[in-house]
Amino acid sequence: MQITLPWPPSVNTYWRHPTTGKLAGRHLISEQGRKYREAVRALVLESGRREKFTGPLSVHIEAFPPDRRRRDLDNILKSILDSMTYAGVWEDDYQVEELSISRATIGGMVKVTITPGPIDD
Repeated sequence: MQITLPWPPSVNTYWRHPTTGKLAGRHLISEQGRKYREAVRALVLESGRREKFTGPLSVHIEAFPPDRRRRDLDNILKSILDSMTYAGVWEDDYQVEELSISRATIGGMVKVTITPGPIDD
């Protein structure tokens, strides 16, 4: 399966940690993170994918940053993988046994390629 997704929020903006009120001390997905999860779910439904992957998976992410600012690629992984779980692509991201990410030219998107089983060397 290959799917093109919008540029994700970084792990720094995906989570919120309230320090006051009844939610103090909890880890919550931010509004930006919730919107991203919904966008991913809509794109997965639009792609026609209805059946969850089961078993081990290999995932490659090609990241097309929205601009030339310096970015740590590892900061986008959590929101992508969690959103794919939320969208029902797989049971849980624990199934991902091989994960790779590469930076591409500017474009403001990510291309995710999912292959059943680990990649053979």
